[in-house]
Parts: sequence; structure tokens; C-alpha cells
Amino acid sequence: MANLKDIRTRIVSVKSTQQVTSAMKMVSAAKLRKAQDAIIQMRPYADKLSEVLSSVSSNLSSDIENKYAKRNTINKVLIVAITSNRGLCGGFNSNVIKRTVELVSVTHKDLAKKNKVDVVAIGKKAVDGLKSKGIKVSNSYLELYDKLNFASVSEIAQAIMDSYANGEYDHIELVYNQFKNAAVQNLVNEQFLPVGDIVQTEIKTKKSGYKPSYFFEPSMQEIVVKIIPQSLKIQFFKAILDSVASEHGARMTAMHKATDNAFELIRELKLNYNKARQASITNEILEIVSGANAMKG
Repeated sequence: MANLKDIRTRIVSVKSTQQVTSAMKMVSAAKLRKAQDAIIQMRPYADKLSEVLSSVSSNLSSDIENKYAKRNTINKVLIVAITSNRGLCGGFNSNVIKRTVELVSVTHKDLAKKNKVDVVAIGKKAVDGLKSKGIKVSNSYLELYDKLNFASVSEIAQAIMDSYANGEYDHIELVYNQFKNAAVQNLVNEQFLPVGDIVQTEIKTKKSGYKPSYFFEPSMQEIVVKIIPQSLKIQFFKAILDSVASEHGARMTAMHKATDNAFELIRELKLNYNKARQASITNEILEIVSGANAMKG
């Protein structure tokens, strides 16, 4: 059994860690409230716009040029992995990294062998994690979270959209955590481009085969030129907001568990300390009694 000094030192150390994890939990809870409000307000608008986008894409006539439409063959793929810049949030980042590695090494294995699969990392943890797995990161955005707003996200989205429109890629996927609640984050792997091949389940209603109809003003061409790019930026921004809210939820949950574990560890250490102290006192009493008996003899 460890001596009393060692146990006391460890109790102090665990208490200090408990204070840190408790403080991080409260900070994450405060940030989560703001991030949760942002994604809850954004989601209905983004979903409805996505529904309109799907309908517009499926009704485009062949004479209208859509540079974001599906192509006949897929020669090069881009995967966008969205993580955080900081850790201590459970499996939040590792799940994204694991899914990205799976997409590169399994799903798009044939293209990857020809160096036809690129990965863009949003968040420092994606860069570090993918490099440790032997995945080359073609581009990264580490300062996005320093000033997160629609304008900054739109620049990244536009660069990715331009790479598709210019023919650099034929298929683009997003990998991120979708926020459900503070304790649950769902790993999502969704297609970003092309838009014409995106399956939108939101369109379905209780009526089998029902599809909403729209009147296009001023013209279908105008919709293609303006609405589709804007909708793609909204979808990308929603993915970022989902990831941010999921990060704070995951960190709050992880720090809550860490604080509880520290409490249990302190309880066990105190129990061991009392046992060691009792054993020490008992030994001292035995030594005194033995000495007194020896003097009598």
C-alpha cells in the first residue's frame, strides 16, 4: 500500500484536474447554448432551400447549362473533413478521421491508387489525425473558427464549388458530425456536389410519389445562376454550424464524465488514505505495546 504522503499528493493532483474539467464543462455548456441556437435557427431554412434545389435540379431542361450537374464519369474525388481545432471532446474528431480514412482506403480505393482522391481538412485535428494515418491533406483551413460567420465560410465553399465547376473534381463529399443534442452527435457523410444527384428525403410526404411543384420567376436560367450557388453555400454553412454545436456538446459531455470520474477517484483515494492511516496508527500502537512488554520482561 502506498504511503500517506503519496496518497495525499495524488488526491491534490486529482482535485486540481477536477477543477479544470469542471470549468471546461461550464465553458462548453455556455458556448453550446449559442451554437445550438444558431444551428436550430439555420436548419429549417437550409432544409427547405435544399428541397427547392433538388426540385430545380431534377427539372432542369437539357438546354440550360448547369455547371454543378452530375457528370457521366467520376475521375477525381474531393473529401472535406470537418473537425475542430481543439481536443478533449471524446470521439468527436476521431470519428471524422476514421470515416475519412475509410472513404479513401475502401470506398474510393481504386481512384486513391491513382492519386485521384484529395482531402481538404477544416480544423487542426483533421490535419494532425489524417497525417498520422498516412493521408495527404491537399489543403487546410485552420483559422476559420477564429472568426466564424457566413462570409468566411462562403469563401471556402466558393473555392470548393469553383474546383468542381472547373472540372478539377467530379464528386465532392463532406464528413462531419451532425448535432442532435448535447449528448448525441451523428457522424454524417453526405454528397456536396453534384447537386443533381443528391437524394432529398425531405421532399417525400405521406402521398406516395408526391413532388412539390414550383413556379419559376423570372426564369429557370436565373434560378440556376443565383439560387443553386447560394443554396450550396447555405448547405456548407449548415455543416459547419452542425460541427461546431456537436463539438461543444461532445466536449461538455466528455468533461462531465471526466469530472464524475475524478470525484469517484478522489473518493477511492480518501478511502485508501484512511485505511493506510489506520494501519499506520495500529502499527504504532503495536510497537508501543511491544516495547512496554519488553521493558516489563
